[in-house]
Amino acid sequence: MASRLRRRKRSPWAVTLLLLFILIGLCYAVVRVYFRAPDQKTGDSVMIQRVNGPAIAEDLSDEEAEALRSHYERKPGFWTILVSGADDENGGTDTNILVAVDTESGYVFGASIARDTKSLINGKLHKINFAYNAGGMELLADTVSDQLGIPVDYTVLVDLRAFEALVDAVGGVDFYIPIDMDYEDPYQDLSIHFSKGMRHLNGAEALKVVRCRNGYASQDIGRMQTQQDFLKAVAQKMLTPASLTRLDDYCKIFVEYVDTDLNVGNLVWLGGSVAAMGAENIHFATLPGEWKSPYIYLNQEEVLAMVNQYLNPYTEDRTAEDLNLLT
Repeated sequence: MASRLRRRKRSPWAVTLLLLFILIGLCYAVVRVYFRAPDQKTGDSVMIQRVNGPAIAEDLSDEEAEALRSHYERKPGFWTILVSGADDENGGTDTNILVAVDTESGYVFGASIARDTKSLINGKLHKINFAYNAGGMELLADTVSDQLGIPVDYTVLVDLRAFEALVDAVGGVDFYIPIDMDYEDPYQDLSIHFSKGMRHLNGAEALKVVRCRNGYASQDIGRMQTQQDFLKAVAQKMLTPASLTRLDDYCKIFVEYVDTDLNVGNLVWLGGSVAAMGAENIHFATLPGEWKSPYIYLNQEEVLAMVNQYLNPYTEDRTAEDLNLLT
């Protein structure tokens, strides 16, 4: 279903730096640290309580209890990580990508979540980006988990300044700009003028490209697609032998600008695993939905299909009853 989003003046956070947490893992080639796979959340008990209530185990027969356990049995080598960028104007999160890392099947999949997605936060209706204002990354992760019926294992919060620093650290990125971009906004100190076509972008230029939403048929959806395409271009640039010469710069950027509950050992292990997959196995999409002022309403059937194909960490498919999308 095609999504329709309105134009709105605000200072968006630039493209989320998913690859920062991947790239730190490349340091395993030159840094001696203890590294291991992240723990898989045993939070399936939390999911069971969230869906069925805390006293559910007392009311189930042995057969029902086994069926419930099976419904929440985890796949090996599969993690979900919520990567977010803080809004530099309003204190919420302007960019949110739920990332699935499947080391058994060998892929990384990032699902962008529109900031205007209708959500229930602390008992009241809000856009999903407000969750960070209300309770930080923990509440934001809980909100995403509640809607999609799957756990968020870990979170990564990225500062805006990391974007420019990372693009400059890799020596700039060759990128095809999908539309003519002409936009002036003195209130946000934005002056964006680029012609459609291939261009080598430095950090400051890339930041403008991924912030611009003017000129797209669907402005926020178009911007998210450009962000996803740019992430792919950065991935291809980073996952090359030449990138090994810049490992120290990547590590410094990560330490200075990224906040995560993954430890260094986890990051090294994940980074090595993802680097082995290659950029061709890193994919992005946007959770499907439709704009109806003032919210984006997620499409349950299409979201469920995306969850089960790419994001579901459980061995059994999720059902419509597992999701909690607002209508």
